[in-house]
Amino acid sequence: MIARNNIMRVYSRSHLQLIMNKFSQVLTVAVAATLSACVVGPNFTPPATPTIDRYSAGNAIPADAPDTDVPAQQIAMDTELPLQWWTLFKNDVLGELIKQALAHNQNLAAAQATVEQGQALAEARLGMRYPQVDLTASSGRQKYGAQFLGGLAFPPPFTYYSFGAAVSYTLDYNGGTKRAIEQQQALAAYQQYQLHAAQLTVASSIVEKVIEIAAIQAEIHTIEELLSDDRHNLQMVQVAFDAGSISRVDVLSAQSQLASDTTQLPKLRQQLSEARNSLSVLTGHSPAEVAPLDFDLTAFELPLQLPVELPSELVHQRPDILAAEEQLHAATAAVGVATANLYPRITLSATFGQQALAAGDLFNRSSSAWSLIGNLTAPVFDGGRLRAERRAALATLSVQAAHYQQVVLESFAQVANALDAVAHGAEQLSAETQALKVAQQSLDLMRESFNEGNVGVLQVLDSERLYQQARLGYVRAQAQRLYVTAQLFAAVGRSN
Repeated sequence: MIARNNIMRVYSRSHLQLIMNKFSQVLTVAVAATLSACVVGPNFTPPATPTIDRYSAGNAIPADAPDTDVPAQQIAMDTELPLQWWTLFKNDVLGELIKQALAHNQNLAAAQATVEQGQALAEARLGMRYPQVDLTASSGRQKYGAQFLGGLAFPPPFTYYSFGAAVSYTLDYNGGTKRAIEQQQALAAYQQYQLHAAQLTVASSIVEKVIEIAAIQAEIHTIEELLSDDRHNLQMVQVAFDAGSISRVDVLSAQSQLASDTTQLPKLRQQLSEARNSLSVLTGHSPAEVAPLDFDLTAFELPLQLPVELPSELVHQRPDILAAEEQLHAATAAVGVATANLYPRITLSATFGQQALAAGDLFNRSSSAWSLIGNLTAPVFDGGRLRAERRAALATLSVQAAHYQQVVLESFAQVANALDAVAHGAEQLSAETQALKVAQQSLDLMRESFNEGNVGVLQVLDSERLYQQARLGYVRAQAQRLYVTAQLFAAVGRSN
């Protein structure tokens, strides 16, 4: 903008070059001073590594399973779990489903976009370290004052043109900019670990959902076999009733057993449909786009060696723990940012360009103009806002420190629960195996006794119910061992 008494001196090109060289030297010194300046606020120190060597007082899995028909699982402590741990189940269809889910799951797509957003913000914050250079151009019409001379307004309105460059740089003598960059980089790392945690969650959800489908299908198959037995019993009772050896009450009891067992199928089929639909969504598809998948529990190999990292290693590999650590890092840097805001702000700025009253004169040597400005802004009174913001940042730091410790504790508890569940799963399967053997022997004996007329139909039906419960219990125990093993692997799963 051109004033009537122009305060901007016009120099020769050589003089202006000298001025800009001096500014460049001053700016270089300022940048160097900034890079070597002290940084206010606390420096981030990673939390101390736990020194414990186990997850609870009772994690040991027996060396020998209680029953010889039940394979034993052993903990391989201080052993690294494979990144693609689901391959330990030796099921190719499962691996393909997880591959699809990692590529097409919409929650993962959103998490990936969030990571890209965080990285872009971190890159943008890095730009604060450098001088900011802008090109400016303007044209306008302007008038100063309202003096009259001879009936005419003076000075008259005039048109101006300007073109040039502006440079500004804020000295980071207290490290506030460094802390802001550090904070944004920590937040970007947090988003990256959040993505890894989401990937681990999706993979474990796929494994658990596939095992659930296999278990439901096994239960349906078991119920269908039991219904076949119920129909056989009803025929047997009907023959005896027709022969006059039993009463109508026995026939009704057999019919009631068949009807009662039949009611279990619709619920199981509904659960199967819901599990299949959930599986299709996890893989990023609509249920209508995916053909229903069938799984067999026997198609999964139960891993007998269970790699488990020590607690001291778990805190450096679990993505949710690493994400909590980066949140703590960002909160620490935020204290530095809030502290830096209490100090004066020093900004250097310079402009160099052309200004003229006529467009044709814009690039004449006589139209050159420059300015060099140093600006200091210090907070004097803000109603206590800045200090309150620093106290809030310190409180947030305490929150994140407690949050980190809570995440670690919950992670250790999750691993401990999974280890206990693995041990109890073997015990449960052994007990269910024995119960199934006894129930089978009892049912066979009751049927022989009924054919010989030594027992009534109610006793046969009671044995039938016990056998039904034993078969379902055995199927569920088989699935549970696979399920808790997958939970253990997810609990000690490491980040990409």
